[in-house]
Amino acid sequence: MSAQFDHEKLRAYQEALRFVAWADPIIEGIPARMAARDQLDRASTSVPLNIAEGNGKRSHVDRCRYLDIARGSAVECAACLDVLVVKKKLGVDEAAVGKEILLGVVSLVAGLISRFSGEVREDPLHPARGGVNLYRENENE
Repeated sequence: MSAQFDHEKLRAYQEALRFVAWADPIIEGIPARMAARDQLDRASTSVPLNIAEGNGKRSHVDRCRYLDIARGSAVECAACLDVLVVKKKLGVDEAAVGKEILLGVVSLVAGLISRFSGEVREDPLHPARGGVNLYRENENE
């Protein structure tokens, strides 16, 4: 088994990469002159990069700052998809698939922020108790 960085074990990171892989063919199919193309490319790349960098920070305040940027970038990606739909460069159904992935990313990142910011929540690590499982199924904390 290959070595893994801690951020690679996070479901939020894995789902962010899944969105990047989903969005890449769409980005390639959009005319280069469209601002939404560049914005979607940069914002989608920003999500996993900021999750990784934030997870590497020792200070919870610093960690949450990077995670908040990742969350904002994920929401920006959703807005880019809306813009592409309005400009008739992307179908509504296709955009819905990407937005579903992004909703999961935002939820997972929000759970991480909650965990490290000291917010009081139900139990963010246990889905059975109303929370979100932040790690892949086969990984321990």
